[in-house]
Amino acid sequence: MAKKPAKTKTPSKRAKIVEEQSSNLYEGMIPLARLRDKETYRHVVSVLVDNEAGVLARVIGLFAGRGYNIESLTVSEVDRDRGLSRINVATSGTHQTIDQIKAQLGRLVPVHIVRDLTDDGPSVARELALVKVAGVGEKRVEALRIGDIFRANVVDSSTQSFVFEVVGNTDKVDAFIDLMKPLGLVEVSRTGVAAIARGARGIEK
Repeated sequence: MAKKPAKTKTPSKRAKIVEEQSSNLYEGMIPLARLRDKETYRHVVSVLVDNEAGVLARVIGLFAGRGYNIESLTVSEVDRDRGLSRINVATSGTHQTIDQIKAQLGRLVPVHIVRDLTDDGPSVARELALVKVAGVGEKRVEALRIGDIFRANVVDSSTQSFVFEVVGNTDKVDAFIDLMKPLGLVEVSRTGVAAIARGARGIEK
């Protein structure tokens, strides 16, 4: 007599939810709504690291090795007594990508703190750009007029060219550069984004 095939046990609705959540875990519990959001956002991530040789290369290598794009990067010593430097990285990606970046940065040995200044709350971000413009006549006058509107300082000047120093958020700097293009833009040098959270709390708290 042939045996009846065993019934396949259908997982409960709760079991399906748990399985779906656990399959998406890579560093703590990430809300499913956040993981499913496929929109791309620009984030500024601040990283407090040991000020030692090779740390910056390891951070850049992490981004390059996983195909993450770095739009802007600044680094400088911020605490000489403790030997700490701060790296500010501007990057774009989905919420899931940004969460992965933070988790992987946190695993690097020289890294002390990783903060997403875009998600953690209000923050201030600024960058400085030196913009060289060559022009005479009406174009020169118009460039100086626009520079005054943007509160840009002229830090070098000759009869044929001048260099503006413009400070502000990324959108302001981008807008100024775009306006200089038809007026004789020669070259641009930008510092990248320096950012810090608003309020009394520091990056380590």
